[in-house]
Amino acid sequence: MSPIDASSIQLNEEGRLKHFLTTEGLSREILTEILDTANSFISTQERSVKTVPLLRGKTVVNLFFENSTRTRSTFELAAKRLSANILNLDIARSATSKGETLMDTLWNLESMYSDMFVVRHADSGAAHFIAQHITPNVAVINAGDGRHAHPTQAMLDMLTIRREKGAFENLTVAIVGDILHSRVARSQIYALKTLGATDIRVIGPNTLIPKDIESLGVRAFNNMQQGLKGADVVIMLRLQKERMETALLPSESEYYRLFGLSTDKLAYANSDAIVMHPGPINRGVEIESAVADGAQSVILKQVSNGIPMRMAVMAMAMSGQTTTRQEEV
Repeated sequence: MSPIDASSIQLNEEGRLKHFLTTEGLSREILTEILDTANSFISTQERSVKTVPLLRGKTVVNLFFENSTRTRSTFELAAKRLSANILNLDIARSATSKGETLMDTLWNLESMYSDMFVVRHADSGAAHFIAQHITPNVAVINAGDGRHAHPTQAMLDMLTIRREKGAFENLTVAIVGDILHSRVARSQIYALKTLGATDIRVIGPNTLIPKDIESLGVRAFNNMQQGLKGADVVIMLRLQKERMETALLPSESEYYRLFGLSTDKLAYANSDAIVMHPGPINRGVEIESAVADGAQSVILKQVSNGIPMRMAVMAMAMSGQTTTRQEEV
């Protein structure tokens, strides 16, 4: 799990967010500011007019080289609610599919006076690479890159946890499933550690847990009863079969028997534990429907929190870029 060092280019000279590439390396103050800003946007979702003018006149380009309907939709809604202009680039039909290089595509978009790129890519480090090579006047938001990071998903999860549980310091958080291939898990672990959580656990079969995971300050378990004991938050992860190069599981039914979150297994956690899942959910593989739809589930709240969280990150990054532009004039 060797991390990509993106922390040095995420902040401007004043220490304000100008790109959001990873939760790793960002201070507790920055992560708390993101959470506070997102929390302030939650009330806008309940109004008849949901837009605010913070990005009026700005152009946001969604560059999704990897499919994700939910993430792309929430970024688009977030940008619209900030009053930005949106360009959704159809990668399958774009010039990149006809042989144009990634940088040529980006430079062409830069020349159209774009202000922000929201990037999702199958290769780890893609968003970091783009942030390093484009003009400094364009903000880059990482919407997921390979196995590396998915920082906005992690932060909307942190927002959900904070709204449900309050402070992070005394929480026991269990992350269950395909840790090996999960960029979400990595981003969650970094965020949880920075925000003060001291008991972070990962649970899954040995084949789906990185060998050096405990170097991140977490404890690894291969048994649900042991791993869930005393947990306040249970985060289930999707089996990412598209990233598995070899057969790492005997069968889905065997995986569900051992590591799927059923009502019986949830009873190992604290009685007021919340259940989370970044989606998409595979019912009967990672989680029982009775749990996914049950009273302890906050999965739909996660989806709702995705919009104000992405509004917050986009608004903060654009504010950081604005400072840079003023300094250059």
